[in-house]
Amino acid sequence: MGFEGEWAAPGFDAELGVVLEGLGAGARESVTAENLAARQERDAASRPRPTVGELCADGRFEVAELSVPGPPGGPDVTLVSARPAGVGGELPLLYYMHGGAMVMGNAWSVLPRILHEWVLPLDMAVISVEYRLAPRVRYPEPLEDCYAGLVWAAGHADELGVDADRVVIGGKSAGGGLAAALALLVRDRGGPRALGQLLLSPMLDDRGSTFSSHQMSGRGLWDLTSNATAWQALLGERYGAADLPPYAAPARATDLSGLPPAYVEVGSAEMFRDEGVAYANAIWQAGGQAELHAWSGAYHGFDGIAPHAALSLDARDARTRWLRRLLAQSRR
Repeated sequence: MGFEGEWAAPGFDAELGVVLEGLGAGARESVTAENLAARQERDAASRPRPTVGELCADGRFEVAELSVPGPPGGPDVTLVSARPAGVGGELPLLYYMHGGAMVMGNAWSVLPRILHEWVLPLDMAVISVEYRLAPRVRYPEPLEDCYAGLVWAAGHADELGVDADRVVIGGKSAGGGLAAALALLVRDRGGPRALGQLLLSPMLDDRGSTFSSHQMSGRGLWDLTSNATAWQALLGERYGAADLPPYAAPARATDLSGLPPAYVEVGSAEMFRDEGVAYANAIWQAGGQAELHAWSGAYHGFDGIAPHAALSLDARDARTRWLRRLLAQSRR
């Protein structure tokens, strides 16, 4: 498929567009190999890392930082564990990977919203994974960090007060890609089986060959140049390799059978749209279950940029409803 020339692209939702415009041109600067280190420093400075005390929210949550064995030959992995205070029994667990294109972000900054949107109303626990970032490490190290943490959590479910049979793996953007890869890895290694996979605007395809990746490049906050930079940072010399395994880029998978039910969310006006839609379709074609939402006029990261917009509220409500149904169906 050729991508020369200009073509029409879905417009942004009116509320989201106003917020995006207010961010200014600097927020839309592409990430390149030359400015990646500076962007990482800027991200670390602008993304506050709440303390355990702050996450406890005046006693509403029980929060702990855990250092657990990492992958063979690798360092320990930090997990941030949280649950509603005073709620006994084994709780379902959301095992979550943060976003940041595999090169930015941290396990702490995503928790305030998760705690108030899912943990408290759904009476569930969460573990957020501090996986290592590229280019300091390459594939498969970040994924192996996530796998090691999941294996530890499942093996220490009693200690954590969680139900090892009711674990949902999830994440947004790069975290969504890691969640999809983790589901594949767990299936193929016979690891702790997940109840479901929550894939929010997942980063799945390293090849940059979908229509939407070109149609939406230069629009919104994440473009083809930035995406290529992130994948190159993660894959190094393996970037673009014909034999790249699906655990590195889940869109490469040819067998999506035997996976847990998936919630797949994309925006109609983001570059990850087509790879997310294709992934949900491939799950259906393999006989699996997937619920797909393509939010009209949404760009990448829309609900974080404009959390009070009507579309953001609708998206968060849909995710919560899916989680509630999934957990209700799994009750013993």
